[in-house]
Amino acid sequence: MTAQVLPPPQTAHSLNSSLSYASSAQQHQPAPLQRTNHGSHIDPEMVDWLTPTSKDTPISDIRAHYSRDGYVWIKNVIPRSDVFDMREQYFQTISPSGLLSPDTGPREGIFNSRLDPTAHQGLGATPQDSVMQNLDEIHASKEYQDFLLHPDLCDWVRRLTGWQREAVLKRGLLRHNVPGSKCPSGIHYDQLFLRAGDPTFVTAWVPIGDCAADGGGLMYLENSCELGERIEKRFEAQQEKEDMPKEERISAFNRHMGELGHLSHNAETWAKGDGLGKRWLVANYEAGDVVFHSPWMIHASGQNSDKFGRIRLASDLRFYEEGAKLDERWTRPFYNGDGL
Repeated sequence: MTAQVLPPPQTAHSLNSSLSYASSAQQHQPAPLQRTNHGSHIDPEMVDWLTPTSKDTPISDIRAHYSRDGYVWIKNVIPRSDVFDMREQYFQTISPSGLLSPDTGPREGIFNSRLDPTAHQGLGATPQDSVMQNLDEIHASKEYQDFLLHPDLCDWVRRLTGWQREAVLKRGLLRHNVPGSKCPSGIHYDQLFLRAGDPTFVTAWVPIGDCAADGGGLMYLENSCELGERIEKRFEAQQEKEDMPKEERISAFNRHMGELGHLSHNAETWAKGDGLGKRWLVANYEAGDVVFHSPWMIHASGQNSDKFGRIRLASDLRFYEEGAKLDERWTRPFYNGDGL
């Protein structure tokens, strides 16, 4: 299989400028078409825009937004240069796989469109066995573990929550998604995967580079926290009825769960049915942005259809208040075969 040949990558300046314009003007335009893992487009009537929030917004308003909507997308939390340093480190580490376009660098992260995208998937899909050692290396690296503790990010966690001190789980995840490959994130809420701890954490989803709305970034099911809790209670009732052992109950891969622990991989049909007709909210994310979301907020990613060939790279980080009951399984860095 040969992927469609994409146009030559634009300069970093032109990419960033066009994305910044799109981000500011997005509320006045229809959301772009979103593709699912099944290859179909989501009904455009089922897609709308995520609402951005300036970091200069009064903190009381930001907290109210998070409490009401289950998420808050804060612009410019982390310096862009720090984010692109992490992007460069990641693609430099996995570059032996050959996924980068010739004559481009790891900081750009442009996919080699002559390759089969299904052979270059990241975590959440099916990475090549040959790249797993590189993924283990980057997740355990000092650069990534330091990124989890970025002072600007941790400061915003405390501002949002009012916590005096926070505890970050070392098992953060870096997920890349090349144009044309499967989505790295099926439909889920995060508590599915962290059931051994209290549902009191905050997830920070961090795009590691610019990511247009059709570039495979996260999309959120509007007003879905109550629905996420209701679904989990249904799972708990089934497990209790069957007297399922604890080690199976806390697993996102027990017999009641879907493929890879997700609720579904078809964002269109699921949203219209089990999702109660709620819309998917998408965004033009920029390096430095962070979306903070609830353990119950239902979300997924679309396929990466970026016209410039940019590889979507992002990281999801979890923060608890110091002293809360953590999911101890997530307190050490990701490694291949950790079962989570």
